[in-house]
Amino acid sequence: MNLLAIGLIGAAALGQSFEVASVKPATPLGPMGRRADRKGGPGTDDPGTYSCQNCPLFWVISEAYNNLQTFEYAGPDWVNDLRFDFAAKVPRGTSQEAFRAMLQNMLAERFKMAAHRERKEMQIYELAVAKNGPKFHEAVIPTEEPKDDKPTGPMKRDADGFPILTRGTTMAAVPGHAAIRSDNQPMGWFAHMLQGQLQDPVVDATGLKAKYDFTLTWAWEEAGATADVYRGEMINAVQAQLGLKLERKKGQAEVLVVDHLEKAPTAN
Repeated sequence: MNLLAIGLIGAAALGQSFEVASVKPATPLGPMGRRADRKGGPGTDDPGTYSCQNCPLFWVISEAYNNLQTFEYAGPDWVNDLRFDFAAKVPRGTSQEAFRAMLQNMLAERFKMAAHRERKEMQIYELAVAKNGPKFHEAVIPTEEPKDDKPTGPMKRDADGFPILTRGTTMAAVPGHAAIRSDNQPMGWFAHMLQGQLQDPVVDATGLKAKYDFTLTWAWEEAGATADVYRGEMINAVQAQLGLKLERKKGQAEVLVVDHLEKAPTAN
């Protein structure tokens, strides 16, 4: 296995801590005790608190490392089965980046987690500019500070059935239709959004360095639809609407390698 170490995790997280943090054995929820309840944190209606009740440890690891996907993780499998109740008080004005650093520090302090990143050879999707692309423009910087306008109640749809995404809402899926909206985002952000849907690494090879505004929509037949159908329609839409292409090939992608992680957290 061709692995290339690219540095230890943790230096950027120094000095970032929750005001109060608690980790306890899980309180079973729902049928078979498998339901989990995660809420709060920056960008939600309750930014000052964070809780994850009856949550697999991997959920918190994933959130700490920017929505880490299973294919980006190399460590013990029991993180998907071992569950805890997490609760924390988040300092006022905490950014998403600082919040992730706080979660990383909590994992290091309570579970003695140590990890580093490596590049591993695997099957990837390469995101590149298609022959006649791209079909979108650089973001227009607003003259006033933009406000998130997240909808309340049932999500509205346009005449074709696609969810209408307002500023601050980056993605939504309803039966048979889905959309991703980019507001002043770089291509690296878009590649990350795509890999969450494709469930495989997406490497940005577009060479596009600016930030962009666009909306991507795709549809599929809901009856009997498979994951391959969903992915295929999205790949086609990326090329048709944005002038970009996704090609499956062998390449290198970054993974988080867990060097040490304890099953029992230290006491509160």
